[in-house]
Amino acid sequence: MRCIIAGQLVCHGLRTGRQPSLPQSLSMYAMLARRTRRWPSVSPRLFSTSPARRLMETTGFTDTQLAVRDAVGQICSRFPNTYWQERDQTEEDPKDFHAALAADGWLGIALPEALGGAGLGISDATMMMQAITESGAGMAGAQAIHANVYATQPLARFGTDEQLRDTVPNIISGKWRVCFGVTEPNAGLDTLRLSTAAVKQPDGSYKVSGQKIWITCAQVAAKMILLARTTPLARVQKPSEGLSLFCIDLDRDQPGLDMRKIRKLGGRAVDANEVFFDNYEIPADSLVGEEGQGFRIILHGMNAERCLLAGEALGLGYAALGRAAQYARDRVVFQRPIGQNQGIAHPLADAYIKLEAAKLATYHAARLYDQSGTEEEDRASVTQASVGVACNSAKYIAAEAAFNACEKAVLTHGGMGYAAEYDVERWFRECLVPRIAPVSREMILNYIGEKVLDLPRSY
Repeated sequence: MRCIIAGQLVCHGLRTGRQPSLPQSLSMYAMLARRTRRWPSVSPRLFSTSPARRLMETTGFTDTQLAVRDAVGQICSRFPNTYWQERDQTEEDPKDFHAALAADGWLGIALPEALGGAGLGISDATMMMQAITESGAGMAGAQAIHANVYATQPLARFGTDEQLRDTVPNIISGKWRVCFGVTEPNAGLDTLRLSTAAVKQPDGSYKVSGQKIWITCAQVAAKMILLARTTPLARVQKPSEGLSLFCIDLDRDQPGLDMRKIRKLGGRAVDANEVFFDNYEIPADSLVGEEGQGFRIILHGMNAERCLLAGEALGLGYAALGRAAQYARDRVVFQRPIGQNQGIAHPLADAYIKLEAAKLATYHAARLYDQSGTEEEDRASVTQASVGVACNSAKYIAAEAAFNACEKAVLTHGGMGYAAEYDVERWFRECLVPRIAPVSREMILNYIGEKVLDLPRSY
């Protein structure tokens, strides 16, 4: 355990030569932060479980972010690459990994302290997600908790006191897992034209009918953050109107709910699904915020998701690059390490530079996101438009940098890059996710062209 004496971090156990341990829960970190008005600085030499040869330059990160990176890394070290290889092959949910993070409070990293969370920002949550993928867990590890972090942001900001008291503590504790129900097969990225309808009943409840697709963790989730149309498209002035957000129970015993698992290329440990609603009844108090304002509310979670996914992509890229560099140092052909050849070294160096550039863009975007929701003067200076541009740009560049690093890692390994035991093939399969989801590269370029360059809209 740690304690603060005269503002300094003291680690019990150093005098006896025992390995100092990190706090048992994130709430301990929060307590120390409140006591000192800052987060404790953590010595990477004392507490890091990562290899001594760190790739990512950590200069400029806050003490909070470094503490998060270190503590989450320690938890992840209990789940080696062989664990993730097995889960990938058996498609078994990593529930013990989810439970380990929940036990130490990490699922509440960006949720209010009053509800049991740590009250930190998306900047810190992004660092957590990067630490997970970088540990070797890859996108499967990240997706096991991904929605618990970003999908709860609209709920935390716009939910009623009753919704927050009943739902958030159970999510933080790990009792309930969450999924995000937005994407539909016939709408794709045209979210404003989704057709899943929530029809209000005389008693105030709603009946939901429609279909969602690519819903991660629906098989194991107890709750879904659902976007549905409460006013038909033909009866609204703008397509963004008439959509409402709900926090609903996924009751498999209740009529009107069906799920079908989708077999997929990567991240196989975590399920992806089609979800079908047929007059599925949900109570009136499941509505989050005002009826008809769901699209405006959900944007709060979408920008957060872009930051988190960018961090996940970074971690994947650094993991693959680190493995490739190690292999290039160790693999000897023609009586010399293959990394001595510029044909090997230069592509890896190029991958590193691109990851470092993407890192700067990612944490800039996360910082803007956090500032836009804090003090009044920050909200005035950081517009939602600037947040949207930064978050989309970060997601784009991080996804591209990760893909480049993972591809180069496979090629550096040559034939062994195709072997599951070397992990780079698993990471390469998974690195396609940040390029595709939650928004495609092409739609981000459309967005930047229209919003930044003032070019005519192309769609």
